[in-house]
Amino acid sequence: MSWWDSLSNHFLSQNLLALAGYLTDANKRIYLGYLLGALVLALPLFWRSNARKTPGGLFRFLFPAQIYRHRSTRHDVGLWVINRLIRVGLLAPVVLTMVPIALGTTELLEWAFGAFTPLAWSATAITALFTLALFVADDFSRFFLHWLMHRIPVLWDFHKVHHSAEVLSPMTIYRSHPLESYLYACRMALTQGIVVGLGYYLFGPVLTMQDILGANVFVFLFNVMGSNLRHSHLWLSWGDRLENWFISPAQHQVHHSAERRHWDTNMGSALAIWDRMWGTLVKASQAGEFRIGSGDDKPGHDTLLGLYLTPFKDAFRRLRPRLSHRPNPH
Repeated sequence: MSWWDSLSNHFLSQNLLALAGYLTDANKRIYLGYLLGALVLALPLFWRSNARKTPGGLFRFLFPAQIYRHRSTRHDVGLWVINRLIRVGLLAPVVLTMVPIALGTTELLEWAFGAFTPLAWSATAITALFTLALFVADDFSRFFLHWLMHRIPVLWDFHKVHHSAEVLSPMTIYRSHPLESYLYACRMALTQGIVVGLGYYLFGPVLTMQDILGANVFVFLFNVMGSNLRHSHLWLSWGDRLENWFISPAQHQVHHSAERRHWDTNMGSALAIWDRMWGTLVKASQAGEFRIGSGDDKPGHDTLLGLYLTPFKDAFRRLRPRLSHRPNPH
């Protein structure tokens, strides 16, 4: 075996191990604990369905062949694997990092407002506030970038990869173009860096986050309460009152609707307050019947290669008229 073959096999095996680690990492959506939480929430739905009266009813209810054998689901898995390789090989070295952003935020605050004597709060209060601030800031920045993805045509060309899913499964969370993944990674570093820098300025170097298995406690609770049902065929609503505050799995499925009346709605991740403020909230009870998809029959998203290349082609078509009409600097 050549050195290149050995290196390739090592790289592949390491990435396969990393992919398998998604099941044991509480910061990943398909962590086993979150999948188990989704199963528990799905059981009452199964009990109320006619599927319980059929042989193999529970398995077929949870994993219908028309969903899990669908081409769209295979593409979800393909994007998950290939994007992991792309991220390690190309994107990771240039993603913004949280530490310099945090340091820059603290220095900017000291320059603008002067040195600050850290607040003498209890460790419990500081941890609670810092954990909540991280969660809320992260959730808002997710919403805002998601909103931009829907409102800016060139960004929509890339976000459309996610909305081109014809069926929904928990793997659809990983159905994204590498460029979108890169923007979200930068968003996370920027958001966390600002919150950490602000926290350091206010409280000094005693910051700690309340976590469960390494995940922010609020993120953990959000995920264990059925986050994997958001991308699924199972309709789970929290009811009108709770859906004023939290995005239910059913509401996110409405976000994936191909019907024009549902476009650009329910763009929040965990909290529904941002959609209420932007006027984009639709409750599950208001949705009516709909089908899943982007609402655009334009070809190009029906192959794995097309999911990577079509966004660049569409974006270039949008930008070409503007580029061709730029004034001559000479």
